[in-house]
Amino acid sequence: MAAYGLYTHIASNKFRSMLLLAGLFVLIYVMVFAGALIAEVLLNSNGSVAYYLNAATYDLIKALPVATIGAALWIVVAYFFHQKMIDAITGGQDVTRQRQPRLYNLLENLCISRGTPMPKLKIMESDALNAFATGLNVRQYSITVTTGLLRALNDDEMEAVLGHELTHIRNGDVQLMVVAVIIAGVVGFTAELFFRMFINSGFNLGGGRSSRSSSSSSDNKNSGGGAVIVVIIAVALIALAWILSLVVRLALSRSRELLADAGSVELTKNPDAMISALRKIENRGELPGATSAVMEMCIDNPREGFADLFATHPSVDSRVAALVRYAGGRDPGRLALPSDTADPAALPDDTGPPAPPRSGPWNDASNPPGPWVKPAGPWG
Repeated sequence: MAAYGLYTHIASNKFRSMLLLAGLFVLIYVMVFAGALIAEVLLNSNGSVAYYLNAATYDLIKALPVATIGAALWIVVAYFFHQKMIDAITGGQDVTRQRQPRLYNLLENLCISRGTPMPKLKIMESDALNAFATGLNVRQYSITVTTGLLRALNDDEMEAVLGHELTHIRNGDVQLMVVAVIIAGVVGFTAELFFRMFINSGFNLGGGRSSRSSSSSSDNKNSGGGAVIVVIIAVALIALAWILSLVVRLALSRSRELLADAGSVELTKNPDAMISALRKIENRGELPGATSAVMEMCIDNPREGFADLFATHPSVDSRVAALVRYAGGRDPGRLALPSDTADPAALPDDTGPPAPPRSGPWNDASNPPGPWVKPAGPWG
């Protein structure tokens, strides 16, 4: 379902969310089937490939209700508690108008201008320059900003960032990302569990009945070959499901960031503020201790993928270029912040030669010493 604008993008995200939910259950069933293959091999290493496939299919049919209920419970837990999990990772805390009147008023004005419910505001104690939105429904929507972002941006730039995150909420992007994280979380947890069980079993494919104890060497060869093939199939299925879960999460259309930038300009009517905010945030958004799932929700994710193929965000240069081309903004180039001077590498080098003495026989002619100051002689 293609999206050609801000409003069709909302409908497209809802459709993709339903597909992701369906994909969650498909990947879970694939993982269960792979686990059943490994379990059958551990129980009996003397079977053929066809035997293992038939037995695993029967196990999958029996396990379908349990797997479906488990996946549904995971969704329920994520639905109600995902914000608390994110807050536990980032340390985000709710703020009120009394605590952050500037931030609260900026967001409130944006919401009033579009007649949308105001999401919760959260503050994260960090020098990083970043912000993100989360939530699955109107009661859960929230926008989190770092204290470093509050200090670095002026009101116009902060309003642009809030407009960007508010557009993510209006477009349904946050719902899509949360669902994608659920998928990756379920499959990743199950894959790790299977691999740990497989490794802890010591690769004993006979489940206590090693092929070494078989009476015939030809039987050992045939049974061992079938077991090895099935184990390879199972491991390949688990790896494929895990990779697909990552692809679902990482390969979501990166146009959502470009559309959120455009939505911010639509709300604020100030493309220059969005551009300058991006230039200040550029490469300054790393949140220490945050998971990759949280970073993917942020306005900027400095954790780039291999050769930019799996990067979850388009580059700041491309986002700024789009705003310049389509919104008429002006690009000031990368902006320096006062905090950049705190970097020892940015400070002047004090180990060089001393500064030349001031002109004049005693001192600077423009600022002669008073009568109580002894002029500097030839020996100091």
